[in-house]
Amino acid sequence: MDTLCHIVWNPSTSPFSIFGFEVRYYSLCWVMALMTGYYIVHYLYRKQNVKDELFEPLFMYCFIGILVGARLGHCLFYEPDYYLNNITEMFLPIKITADGWKFIGYQGLASHGGTIGIIIALILYRYKTKLSIRWVFDIICIATPLAVSFIRIGNFMNSEILGRATDSPLGIIFAQVDNVPRHPAQLYEAIAYIIIGIGGWLLYKKFPQLIGSGFFFGYCLLTVFTFRFFVEFLKEVQVEFEQNMTLDMGQWLSIPFIIIGAAGVANGIRILSKKGDA
Repeated sequence: MDTLCHIVWNPSTSPFSIFGFEVRYYSLCWVMALMTGYYIVHYLYRKQNVKDELFEPLFMYCFIGILVGARLGHCLFYEPDYYLNNITEMFLPIKITADGWKFIGYQGLASHGGTIGIIIALILYRYKTKLSIRWVFDIICIATPLAVSFIRIGNFMNSEILGRATDSPLGIIFAQVDNVPRHPAQLYEAIAYIIIGIGGWLLYKKFPQLIGSGFFFGYCLLTVFTFRFFVEFLKEVQVEFEQNMTLDMGQWLSIPFIIIGAAGVANGIRILSKKGDA
């Protein structure tokens, strides 16, 4: 392949260190994702006149749900053979070597697992606060696409979740991996999620009465995972067992979320049409 016109991507993974501990771009992107979600949801709670004491526990529920769900999702969906025989590494950010334990951080987080984790966490949060579960889902899902876009930017900075080789001018050479121009699939997702997030926000501004119908929950799942389904065709397989699969694991896991999302959107449209007829 002619590589002269392709961008060569070879950034440092860490912009700075604190007391000898490297702070990585991926970690910073996670912080930005959490902060973005926090401020958007806080704004929406206040616009909906929900008391601050009901909002305060939400962040911890979401943080734990996403982290635990994403970690378990990766371990059980993508590398069950290894992690079921190395349970400690599933839950702790370490690698057990011949020389002892080595801190490596949580290398391996799956977005489908994170989605399941946050849904479970929000159900538990609902029981604590007695808020409507569909209302909570809708509020969170207005903020989710914009927040998730930062995670994909973090993947791009880490030169991970690579796209397939391409002769397209869009191809980028991830120098830390190989010398092959590849689709920047991480950036495709990040841009798509920003567009989806802006679209969701505009829909909220136009139809605020749909909060609590499940429409925004459905919109988020339907659009995000439909795009995820198709962008997977441009990605390299993540684990060996996907080589012989017609659809990869990410696509199979996306299908139930697409169906649930379509049902949520349909319910919101049904409710809106009834209000229009009233």
